[in-house]
Amino acid sequence: MRTVALDITSTGWVTTFQDLGRHDTERRGVPTGGAADQHSAAVANLLVGNPRGATLIESLGGELALVPEADVLLAVAGVPAEVTVGGEPVESWSPLVVPAGREVRVRADMGRGARTYLAVNGVLGAETLLGSAAPDARMGFGQVVARGARVLLETEFRGFGRRLFGPPLFRLPVPVPRFDAGPWTIDVVASHGIHTIPGIREVIEEATYAVTPRSDHVGLRLDGPVLHPDTDTEILSHGVPIGALQIPHADELIVLGRYRSLTAGYPIIGVTSRASLSLLGQAGPGRELRFRWTDRESALRRFARREAEVRVLGHAAAEAFGALGFTAPLSRTI
Repeated sequence: MRTVALDITSTGWVTTFQDLGRHDTERRGVPTGGAADQHSAAVANLLVGNPRGATLIESLGGELALVPEADVLLAVAGVPAEVTVGGEPVESWSPLVVPAGREVRVRADMGRGARTYLAVNGVLGAETLLGSAAPDARMGFGQVVARGARVLLETEFRGFGRRLFGPPLFRLPVPVPRFDAGPWTIDVVASHGIHTIPGIREVIEEATYAVTPRSDHVGLRLDGPVLHPDTDTEILSHGVPIGALQIPHADELIVLGRYRSLTAGYPIIGVTSRASLSLLGQAGPGRELRFRWTDRESALRRFARREAEVRVLGHAAAEAFGALGFTAPLSRTI
């Protein structure tokens, strides 16, 4: 194991350390948090031989750039992006050997999505809170990666003795999601709250909604038609899951994210399927969304298929890296 410095030469609008979030903390009132696009974060880590929940860098908008002081193995996933090493174009969603002193630059296509993820083989020197590097600004745990910072990495990687711009390092079965230009379709399972607002099912399935600039890591605020309960009876505060479709008093629809409050008193008419949550994590201001009702069994099957694809990638990557003589590093995060 050796320590390698990564010098951050540029950052996006918001660049942070991230992982897949906290485990078993919601019973203590602390949201799970973690990467908005869990699929892209997990795949980026697997592509460099890390555990899927290892700490990596999430960048929202702008251009992320860094220079390693020694050879490193990294991968970029997330929204389609222009990735260069030393000014030369390279592939995203693929493991890359980056020589010492070469600058890696990642410019996201913001017309296609919001976030990119950069994983590096090894363990990034990030602080943790309750077992996770995921930021939580409300608890004063920002985890911001700033321009000019020096991030330390512990890694066993020492290079493969190959040319940087040769063929792809491995032919791995990478499950790359689609980021279509038109409205994105989000699968939703109806919840008990849908029965309190007559006609809301039809309104939701026929309308197109637009993500507003007032959206954040707590949830997406959507412009579009909504209906409200016929009665003014107060709703008792109740637990709310990630991906809940909530109708507040204002004329808007909210889709709650991984940093939402754990309880609320507004009607919840449905819950986003787990297979659609990562796509929502890429929805920036102006993105149009359409919602499609589905049943719980169908939603679970879609998620199971996606998880199976990720597991296949994990096994293939582990075999490839094992054949080259090194195994996944121990992650400091869950």
